Amino acid sequence: MQQAEFDARGSRVRWTETPGAEPARVYVHGLGSVSAVYHAHVAARPELAGRRSLFVDLPGHGISDRPQDFGYTLREHADALAAVLDAAGVRGAELVGHSMGGSVALVLAHHRPDLVTRLVLTEANLDAFPLPGAGSSGIASYTEQEFLDGGYTRVLDEIGPVWAATMRLADPRALHRSAEGLRRGSDPVMREILTGLDTVDRVYLQGELTGPLDGADALEKAGVRVVTVPGAGHNLMFDNPDAFVSAVAAGA
Repeated sequence: MQQAEFDARGSRVRWTETPGAEPARVYVHGLGSVSAVYHAHVAARPELAGRRSLFVDLPGHGISDRPQDFGYTLREHADALAAVLDAAGVRGAELVGHSMGGSVALVLAHHRPDLVTRLVLTEANLDAFPLPGAGSSGIASYTEQEFLDGGYTRVLDEIGPVWAATMRLADPRALHRSAEGLRRGSDPVMREILTGLDTVDRVYLQGELTGPLDGADALEKAGVRVVTVPGAGHNLMFDNPDAFVSAVAAGA
């Protein structure tokens, strides 16, 4: 396990990694998740093995610190991820970001283009203020105090055992602030960042069971390769790991 400081108080963001060839492949988890849990099983597949791989837990999640005075906005998460890559000596990485992790990866690519040459976005949040059914909207429907006083427990009971298994490892305050930050989005908004990154190889993975991706035609016109993964919902890497690995490996 390795670590890097990400705020003025010395809080640390942590990651594990496997050695291999450069450029590094960096896996970034979604809201209330853990990178190794969602990605280690696919990173070990022969099609993806052999590359240096980093599994980063964002602030407030998994094994990383959870300072109470941190904002947990997309930009702050992206800055923490940049601290990881700087400490690890990574440049020109391939970022594989799931859900909120894809949004964080986009913000990082916008502010630190030296760190990113390829983006694989797995059902990443592209727009601010998602529909009420989205996970971030459900969490953000509580005030922070309401979430701490019982909303967190109710959400864990409602979301099912897979997501709850990693969400219970996230700090409730950090989780709520991360959901709020994801709901507000970035400036410029994530979709605008994605279409403007014309020097970066970009792939967007959408689960067939989730339904069509809004604005897919415009993304493809901007050079983003949109791939629909058959038989998969939001967690593509669990629902159809073969197709997920094929899509990631296509640009290797």
